[in-house]
Amino acid sequence: MLERYVMKFVVGCDLEEFKEYYKRNGFAGEQGTGELGVTEEKIVTQNPSHLIVWRDNDEIVGNAIWHETNTAEHRKGAPRDKEDSEILERFLEGKKGFVELHEIWLIEKYRGKGYGKKFFDFFEKFIKDKGFDSIVYYAFHPAAVTICRQRGYKEDYLSTEDEYVFYRSLKQRV
Repeated sequence: MLERYVMKFVVGCDLEEFKEYYKRNGFAGEQGTGELGVTEEKIVTQNPSHLIVWRDNDEIVGNAIWHETNTAEHRKGAPRDKEDSEILERFLEGKKGFVELHEIWLIEKYRGKGYGKKFFDFFEKFIKDKGFDSIVYYAFHPAAVTICRQRGYKEDYLSTEDEYVFYRSLKQRV
């Protein structure tokens, strides 16, 4: 029998349902415990639209968390290191604010089916429709790196964190 997935991207989710999914699937989370990190919980509690869950029928099978940020602060009140700031200033060409795609997770059995590409299609349109014009995503997982490269994101390497920094402008090209 052929498995049929009915994938939907849903903005917002009940926090307790999300925490249970996060723990059940063993995501690294807070100090490797599977618990949702303090930063991530704060992001989605302050603005539930900053959590996007991927649902197959009614089950959560993936998620993304995003937030607004700027070139000076990595997290509210915490300054970015020099290398990170320089990369962002070069990408953003003087613009200060942007959206950071904070994390993306997808349960393993759903990987390799094109859902990453579909998510980025959805996310870029969603962010643009909200009035933002720049996305930054820090990634080290080979699949995430490949998707960003295929989509034409500008990239640099952040040696202090041992990860890539990807940038995409959503402005219309003239």
